[in-house]
Amino acid sequence: MENTQIKTGPKDVFLHLLAIIALYVSAGSFIALLFQYINVYLPDKAVDQYYSLQSAYASMRWSIALLFVIYPVYVWASWFLNKEYKMEQQKREIKIRKWLLYFTLFATALLIIGDLVALIYSFLQGELTARFLYKILAVFLVAAIIFKYYLMDLKNSVPYKIFAYAVSALVALAVIGGFFVAGSPQEARLRQFDDMRVRNLQEIQSQVVYYWQYKENKLPIFLDDLKNDIDAFIPPKDPETGQSYEYKVTGASSFTLCANFALPSLPDQTSRYAPMPAKPYGIDSGIAQNWEHLAGHICFDRTIDPDFYKLPEKTR
Repeated sequence: MENTQIKTGPKDVFLHLLAIIALYVSAGSFIALLFQYINVYLPDKAVDQYYSLQSAYASMRWSIALLFVIYPVYVWASWFLNKEYKMEQQKREIKIRKWLLYFTLFATALLIIGDLVALIYSFLQGELTARFLYKILAVFLVAAIIFKYYLMDLKNSVPYKIFAYAVSALVALAVIGGFFVAGSPQEARLRQFDDMRVRNLQEIQSQVVYYWQYKENKLPIFLDDLKNDIDAFIPPKDPETGQSYEYKVTGASSFTLCANFALPSLPDQTSRYAPMPAKPYGIDSGIAQNWEHLAGHICFDRTIDPDFYKLPEKTR
């Protein structure tokens, strides 16, 4: 009779799997979101800051999207299951629930153990930086909360409302903070346009140098002079407005490229809020170019180094 009362049906399997999978995805997304906060506010000096920030913001938006959808699913599935348990206490003993709860405890216990091992190892190696320490603490915090909750759940002693409100508040704060750090969807769209403008200017700049090389040190007068049917090159235009970029010859081997930017460029590690002036093209082995910019109409002055960019003499 007891086995009949706690028999597992398809609905029970579906709801328990849905709840546990939503839990794992939500926990992973929350940890990833915390990691990106750490990456933004404690940047790694050994990596390029522009691409590091772009990657962090993209990961933030992905984590926020997952939490927006998956976490409410977890809350709903947990609420529905708890409602079922109140109506039929025997359902707490079904096998699918016990297996999933014990597996979750097992997984979080391994996570906490591994987290502590990594912490001690880094300390002994002398590599315990603040950046790494905060990430260790983030994983430990999430794993400990999950472990505590489901351990109490097995004993039927969980204050569900307190846990639900507290965890939901933490998730909400992390998500709202992500909007302020990574920027609004409109800002992300504008930054995509700005990135395209920089790439277009870089492409135009390269074509100007090629033109100068093969036209015996003569710069093009207009951007349309760069059109090449063989290479199928057509000077790109502003991706948002469709207008041509501004180009002006300022000397025998110098020129200016201008564009209208919607936002300031992402900050550099050494100059977090004040963009640095553009460096002449060709200095420092011809590759040290600076495309940092403020919002508005910004021009980049470039000077071609004849010694670096001269073509090799033909072999006789």
